Amino acid sequence: MAGQTAVVVGGSRGHGLGVARAARDAGARVTVVARDLSPVADFDGEQGDATDDAFAAKVLAAKRPDLLVITAGVAPEMRPLTGHTWETFSANWHSDVRIAFVWLRAALALPLDRGSRVVVFGSAAELRGSPLSGGYAGAKAMVRLMTAYAAGQATDLGLTMTTVLPGITPHTTVGETAIGAYATASGITAEEFRARVSGAPSPESVGTQIVALAADPRAALAGAYLLDGDGLREHAG
Repeated sequence: MAGQTAVVVGGSRGHGLGVARAARDAGARVTVVARDLSPVADFDGEQGDATDDAFAAKVLAAKRPDLLVITAGVAPEMRPLTGHTWETFSANWHSDVRIAFVWLRAALALPLDRGSRVVVFGSAAELRGSPLSGGYAGAKAMVRLMTAYAAGQATDLGLTMTTVLPGITPHTTVGETAIGAYATASGITAEEFRARVSGAPSPESVGTQIVALAADPRAALAGAYLLDGDGLREHAG
């Protein structure tokens, strides 16, 4: 990616930080978008609300990234359905879905330069549900569907867009939140549950795989990829 530009929305922690570091190591000029830039003071940063349309349009117009990666979202409230209010149940729709909507729409409206690539992080939770996380799994399914809608429009613009669906991992805030809740529900310790997902890739590994996928000019990105300890593989659903 030498000489190219990357923007990572939500790149101050977790998988996003792994992608930001991998892109920088590959030679890209990386801009991290986050509300709090203090963990990534060594990166070029744009501080702001990722759900804001005007902010997204401004960042993309200024940076014109060859690679746009969208990882931002909120950790869901972990409780059974009867413990949720509509506000807690729908939190990921108002955050994760809206962020994907705002940045995908901005990338198409600008549009980004031909040959640019967009990678949006969803979650493998959409494939099997997540009964303690409210609307999280459904929100992530909508993120994947919406990225596919955008990818259809993007073809004529020379852009490629795909979704990545990582599994539960102890390396992110969302993952740790889920591990604690599901360990309690299963009657085991968090350490025991964490051992079950010990093969989950680290943020560094995730970053390396995403950058390799997106930086290969010969690769036609699939609609979605599952991401686990065995690496990336196309999602056929």
